[in-house]
Amino acid sequence: MKRLLFLALAACTPVIAAEKAPSAKTSKGRPNIIFIFTDDHCEQALSAYDPSRITTPNMDRIAKEGMRFNRCYVTNSICGPSRAVILTGKYSHLNGFVRNGNTFNGEQPTFPKLLQKAGYQTAMIGKWHLKSTPTGFDHYEVLIGQGPYYNPPMKFRQPDGQPGTRKHTGYTTDIIGDLTIEWLKEKRDRDQPFLLMTQHKAPHRNWQPGPKYLTWLDDRTIPEPETLWDDYEGRTSAAREQKMEIKAHLSPGDLKLRTPGGLTPEQRKTWEAAYGPKNAAFEKARESMSEKEIIQWKYQRYVKDYLRCVKSVDDVVGRILDYLEEAGLAENTIVMYSSDQGWYLGEHGWYDKRWMYEESLKTPLLARWPGVIKPGTTNDAIVSNLDFPETFLDAAGVPVPGDMQGRSLVPLFEGKTPVDWRKSFYYHYYEFPGAHSVARHYGVTNGRHKLIHFYQKGEWELFDLEKDPEELQSVYGNSDYSAVQSALKAELDRLRAELKVPAEDPVRPPKEKRRGGKPKKAA
Repeated sequence: MKRLLFLALAACTPVIAAEKAPSAKTSKGRPNIIFIFTDDHCEQALSAYDPSRITTPNMDRIAKEGMRFNRCYVTNSICGPSRAVILTGKYSHLNGFVRNGNTFNGEQPTFPKLLQKAGYQTAMIGKWHLKSTPTGFDHYEVLIGQGPYYNPPMKFRQPDGQPGTRKHTGYTTDIIGDLTIEWLKEKRDRDQPFLLMTQHKAPHRNWQPGPKYLTWLDDRTIPEPETLWDDYEGRTSAAREQKMEIKAHLSPGDLKLRTPGGLTPEQRKTWEAAYGPKNAAFEKARESMSEKEIIQWKYQRYVKDYLRCVKSVDDVVGRILDYLEEAGLAENTIVMYSSDQGWYLGEHGWYDKRWMYEESLKTPLLARWPGVIKPGTTNDAIVSNLDFPETFLDAAGVPVPGDMQGRSLVPLFEGKTPVDWRKSFYYHYYEFPGAHSVARHYGVTNGRHKLIHFYQKGEWELFDLEKDPEELQSVYGNSDYSAVQSALKAELDRLRAELKVPAEDPVRPPKEKRRGGKPKKAA
């Protein structure tokens, strides 16, 4: 009991809001910065973390030549809000983008604007997903909205600074890779250091693989997670009331039981040659399959398509790393790889994200900076997407604004975790009512224990992550954890006050969501 109390009270160490001045840098001058970002990529599908499902040699190369972070938490596990946090270094309630469907206020300060002002050339290529036109970038070419997996129209910055649009033909992941390499080779100013944010749609729902990988993994069975058959006992009603279960909520489009629209005739022919025989075999066997066997088939189809999308991104990462070597840029370029949040690959029977549970709270983070980061190192400190902008500014020698709420990771890069580094972390999810019906909640974790409050429902959960890493049994209200519970509630109150979280949610559903609409039919 004393040990539990000690661990809980450790969470109460004060958090410093932001670094105020840059720390030690490489002697080679201001580094270039390449931030590679994916949508919905989880640690379970990146072999530097978990090699059981896929091999990602190019992403792994960043880890082998740099640092892998094992506890990178997101502030709000949903696509648009995560991107707004990374631009601003502020939680959702302060940057104004609390849920998908909001519009990002591009007039507010962002780290690209600060780098631009300090003499960096800035570029954004790929998925933007913030509705407003990108600001703070000398060059941008971004997907419109979510963007399709094939043949995407994209918005770009014209020479006069105004936005224009153009249509591309091909697989979106490859197109984003092509545009990234093109900018590095032909469009950047070689007399300036640069920030390049190259951001992928993949592996976002509905997981349409590229032509190269349509049949990859057909001869493999992907291991099922232990919690695929979770019955949601031992937790609050929130876990049961979601709508993100593999068994019930995947649509025919998700499962590729119908050919997607928007393909060229050649693409359609290639697609149907790959999925036609597989779908015919399933339909022939379906009537004789048990409910469990159908769920297992859905799991295999879903996970394989997801992994196929990841594989294409890994190829593009390899192209970028290879170009940096060929161009002599690798030694003075920071490369960071991450995603907007984690994801469920069947854990708890789910796909999607949103929860404060581990699979969606954690996101991959890999960083390479030759001469600063020792190759092959790992870090277990609690870090966050909230820290990314402070890190980029600090590395560039640009002072970090005092109102940013994260901290620079540069000292961690250098192998020097400050003694006052955060020992606890605050999370807040707002999107209810909304897709997948995940209740609004906030909470605190110190890496050993986690307290979650589903505040609209008046329900609490408490998990002992050492004894129950799968988060199957809440111990909230258990007398053995009363001291832990009290300490975490106090820490939750402290963090909410420090982070200036308003008592009332600063959120209303977007108009298009409030009007409602027909949900996708499950298969």
